[in-house]
Amino acid sequence: MDTNKNFNMLSQAPISKALLKLGIPTMVGMMISALYNLVDAYFVGTLGTSQQAAVAAVFPIGLVMLGVGLLFGCGAGSYLSRLLGNGKKQEADECASTALGLAVISGIVLVGIMLGAINPLLRLLGCTDTMLPYAKEYAIPFIFGLVINVFNATMSNLATGEGAPIYSMRAMLLGGVANIILDPLLITILHMGVFGAAIATLISRLISFSAYLLYLFQKKSSLHFSFGNIRMDKKLFLEIAKIGIPTCIYQILCSVALSVMNNLAMPYGDAAIAAVGIVNRIVTLGFMTIMGFLKGYQTFVGFNYGAKNYVRVRRATQTALLWTSSFCIICCTAMLVFRIPLIQAFNKNDPEVLSIGTRALIFNAITFLVAGFQYVYTTKFMGLGKGLEGGLVSLGRQGFFFIPIIYLFTATWGLHGLILAQPVADFLSFALVGILAFRNKKEEKRLIYANAV
Repeated sequence: MDTNKNFNMLSQAPISKALLKLGIPTMVGMMISALYNLVDAYFVGTLGTSQQAAVAAVFPIGLVMLGVGLLFGCGAGSYLSRLLGNGKKQEADECASTALGLAVISGIVLVGIMLGAINPLLRLLGCTDTMLPYAKEYAIPFIFGLVINVFNATMSNLATGEGAPIYSMRAMLLGGVANIILDPLLITILHMGVFGAAIATLISRLISFSAYLLYLFQKKSSLHFSFGNIRMDKKLFLEIAKIGIPTCIYQILCSVALSVMNNLAMPYGDAAIAAVGIVNRIVTLGFMTIMGFLKGYQTFVGFNYGAKNYVRVRRATQTALLWTSSFCIICCTAMLVFRIPLIQAFNKNDPEVLSIGTRALIFNAITFLVAGFQYVYTTKFMGLGKGLEGGLVSLGRQGFFFIPIIYLFTATWGLHGLILAQPVADFLSFALVGILAFRNKKEEKRLIYANAV
């Protein structure tokens, strides 16, 4: 890898060109990752509503473990971008090695706990009696694969953090394409049902894992990963934690939010749980597309903030806001116009799933309009190492906004309130991010002025 060329791109290339070069590979990788969740939902939907609802109920477990990968990967990725911007190569090597080692150990421990408590865990996630057998059949191989997914998520963020997103894209692309091929083969042709869906996901993650191992062993990274570089250092842990913990909390709260939603939807039947699961996966595709692009933006602002190129940070933010907001308008329009065929693509036979799903998709599509602004500034806070702001946003959207609202709205308006809860929480989160963004712009102007003087 040409390290000097990569660093020159971050510090000197035209901003639009640098953002595209960094963002497009991670965006494609994240889109493929989200797409194979949709492919899972599509083929499982052909098996029946209970099977589809069971897979939707297990889905939050994956978000928890993704949070563990992001705790170490995103936290370390943000820090090592700033270290590389400061020219501190050895400290960046230690940061990356420590993060990867801790991520794998944490993943193994958590997977062991989950497998040991599989039945109560599935009940907690909102599985009804009709869903439980399918959920258990899917969950066991799915959970086994989550150790690999923690490694993959950590490596993805570390590769992007050093400004090499193309390798992350290739790894995710290989896994995603494999899953898209294996789903119809195992679920439909070999009649393996939900177990086949889980095995397809497991194999696809192993393929991505193998690609990341090649990246390490062939020394394509500018970072040096080794056991000797692992450091039990307080400063390093704090730097990883102040960005990684808010990111992890957000993912865990997403999981909790989905579990709460599934539990509150239980009185309305498996169709309600299946419909909510379909809408979440559709919207997640849009969210992950934005997040994928902004992983490159995070590397850019972190590197330039570390190098005190504050003007490049400001201009990159303006560009990212324009591009992501335009994307959100297009997605909102598409979800509103094609809401019926989108839901029918995942469940053709149950009119109740269609009715609930289309209503939920309308409200989620409207709130998607403000997603670009929220994610740009949330990512910027992480890239600049601002853990407090990142923590507030993480706790807000799926925590102290969403949780009370969904209980209150469901108790007051039933299923309609359940559907409205997330959009209302999103608008409140948008207001919070707006306040924090205003404060950040004032601080940025001060830094630009001080650096010019």
